[in-house]
Amino acid sequence: MDLGLHGKTAVVTGGSKGIGLAVAKALVEEGVRVGIVARNAEALETARTQLTRQGGHVCAVPADLIDPAQAAQAIARIEAELGPIDILVNSAGAARRHDPETLDATKWRAAMDAKFFTYVHTQDEVLRRLRARGAKGAIVNIIGSGGKTPTATHLAGGSANAALMLATVGSAFHYAQYGIRINAINPGATVTERVQEGLAVEARTMGVSVDEARRQGEGRIPLGRYAEPEEIADVAVFLASERASYVIGAVVPMTGGLAPVI
Repeated sequence: MDLGLHGKTAVVTGGSKGIGLAVAKALVEEGVRVGIVARNAEALETARTQLTRQGGHVCAVPADLIDPAQAAQAIARIEAELGPIDILVNSAGAARRHDPETLDATKWRAAMDAKFFTYVHTQDEVLRRLRARGAKGAIVNIIGSGGKTPTATHLAGGSANAALMLATVGSAFHYAQYGIRINAINPGATVTERVQEGLAVEARTMGVSVDEARRQGEGRIPLGRYAEPEEIADVAVFLASERASYVIGAVVPMTGGLAPVI
């Protein structure tokens, strides 16, 4: 199936590893020029090398997207190197998990910075540029199911996810009139470093080993396993493509059947 993406330019935040890197790889396979953004310059360069060997036209920009100025500079640099941006996939930022009794104002604010503002800063900048050109485009925010289903160790991060879902759907309603489609994906547990870190916190809270925490977690999922990053990437690339031309303001759950919603 031709997704109609060849020759377009995309930005993938959090593109140095995990779901973000899987999205970047999938976009490169579709003939998209890809700019990847993350904080760790070394990890970014490793990812850029992998993607270039895959045949991609890729640039890598280190930036801390909590800072709106750095976010704007990263988007500007990618446009300068690759051309006008058509697609943004946000996959950067993950709020740390905490025992709820250790939460304080600093940790609540850090969660919003890590997850909500890292997405909003890049989304706002890309939207501004699309509107200035009068261009159509697509934005996909990879958020997380913790914004719908509260978890004791993920209260701050889940709250940031919930806020991001509202901002995504509200923005989608407004920008649809300009041909800019904004959608979201809510992955459940996915095999990434972030999930491993979360499992470590849950294991300590439950008083079990990390392996046992994962076994219990996977046991609650109807499919019986965690997602692979590539599975999330496939849906993200579809939502960014012309094949999803009438999909606007959707929040797609990818939880393996866990916590079914209507």
